[in-house]
Amino acid sequence: MGIISWIVLGLIAGATAKVLLPGRDPGGLIVTTLIGVAGAFLGGWLSATVLDRPVDKQFFDLATWVAAIAGSLVLLIGYRVVAGKRR
Repeated sequence: MGIISWIVLGLIAGATAKVLLPGRDPGGLIVTTLIGVAGAFLGGWLSATVLDRPVDKQFFDLATWVAAIAGSLVLLIGYRVVAGKRR
C-alpha cells in the first residue's frame, strides 16, 4: 500500500476509534483524525515487527484494518490520559 492509502486508512480508523471510544476529546476533530493516521502507521508497524504479520499487502485486508483501528485506539486513549491531566 502507498502512503495515500495509509492516510485514508488512518482517517477511517480514527473515525472508527472515535465511535468505539465516545466522549469528549481534549482536541477537536482534526486532532482525532491525525491521531487516527498516526495510529494506523503505529498499528501497521507493530503488526509487522512484533507479530510478524505484514499488513502492507492489500487495502481491504482484515488484519490491516484491525491493526490500524487498534493503533488508533491506543493513541487516542493515551492522548486522553496525557491531555486530560492538563485541564
